[in-house]
Amino acid sequence: MPTNDVNGYFANVVDTIENLPLATIDLIVSALVQAYESRRMIYLFGNGGSAALASHFACDLGKGTANGLNKRFQVLAFTDNVPLITAWANDARYEDIFAEQLINFVRPNDIVFAISGSGKSPNVLRALNVARETGAFTIGLTGFEGGAMKNLCDLCLIVPSDNMQIIEDLHLSVTHAVFTAVRAAINRQNSLAVGAASSY
Repeated sequence: MPTNDVNGYFANVVDTIENLPLATIDLIVSALVQAYESRRMIYLFGNGGSAALASHFACDLGKGTANGLNKRFQVLAFTDNVPLITAWANDARYEDIFAEQLINFVRPNDIVFAISGSGKSPNVLRALNVARETGAFTIGLTGFEGGAMKNLCDLCLIVPSDNMQIIEDLHLSVTHAVFTAVRAAINRQNSLAVGAASSY
């Protein structure tokens, strides 16, 4: 159906949701829960709307799962330090703005979480290459056919659409679904731990 009016737009959103690879989303949830359990860092980045989502998702994971617990997600969005981003863009090249930040922090088995609607953003691809060279676990959110990004990710969720607005809509929905499932898993673990402690 053409996406040229309100009804057509939402009809296409519904159709795209019905074709989302839910099994891949479940695998992303598992990877993030494991990162939480082992205190591994999670790094997020993207451009434009994807930059906003990287910051949003870092906030959800970092604050939304806290619940007064001492153990918290170790998460950082590389989209939030504007002076550092502009310094790398000005003094090196824009393609390096995420990779150079990543080099300062990334360790083997950390999670590098990239967001790109097209899967072709050079700065996102450069950072993913750095992540792979370091032995980090790479996760991607993209759309269209996945671009070069899909081959650089251990897990890649491709929204099956060629409409950037629908891709971005569903990237947000996917991260909210992931956050909801991750928070529930953490709460279950904590309830079991409290129950085990109270039985002694």
